[in-house]
Amino acid sequence: MKWVLGFFLLALGTQGLASAQDARNTNLLPDAASASRPVPNYQPITSSQRSGWLVKSTVGPTSLLLAGPLSAAIGTARNIPSEYGTHWDGFGKRNGMRLTGIATGNLIEAGLGAVWGEDPRYFHSPTRGVWPRVKYVIRTTFLAPHRDGRWHPAYARFAGDIGNNFLSNTWRADSISNSKDALGRTMLGFVGKLAGNAFSEFWPDLKKHLHPENGVPDRTRLP
Repeated sequence: MKWVLGFFLLALGTQGLASAQDARNTNLLPDAASASRPVPNYQPITSSQRSGWLVKSTVGPTSLLLAGPLSAAIGTARNIPSEYGTHWDGFGKRNGMRLTGIATGNLIEAGLGAVWGEDPRYFHSPTRGVWPRVKYVIRTTFLAPHRDGRWHPAYARFAGDIGNNFLSNTWRADSISNSKDALGRTMLGFVGKLAGNAFSEFWPDLKKHLHPENGVPDRTRLP
């Protein structure tokens, strides 16, 4: 319990410190306190785009071919939960269990977010430089734009991550169907969201840098 709370306090502290450091800069990052900084050229998410996000984030290639198998492989190697065993059948059960949790959480986030206009999509940082963009990635793990294009606490995301991990206790193996494990999974859910944001933010630049057109590296977004 203490390390879960410590994670959230660290994230909130980093966010507040970054806001203070950037207060002198005209190219500002999202501010959870004032929610006064709009996403550049923001267009509210449509119903079809929200449905597309739900499908892609749940059964898209990254989820099905990377995150799911990796999570199941780690669980199988560590034999967590022990009821599934360390064999292919256990790998399949773990992969399926993760998918049910992800689907439940994404459905909650998409459904609740539609009520008050919370946008679950990731928007690239308008800043340059690695550290400002890292701070942006951290903040947008806990913030999301609303219909007004301004940043607000991502309450639907919180509800989806917390809700799915506690609801899934009803169908998880007995050894991991408790509040402590649910809190741990909730923290890991935000860590996974942060990692996904970092991948979305930096991978396009790295890809251009590693595979430039005409043999000339693209350093336009790299510091």
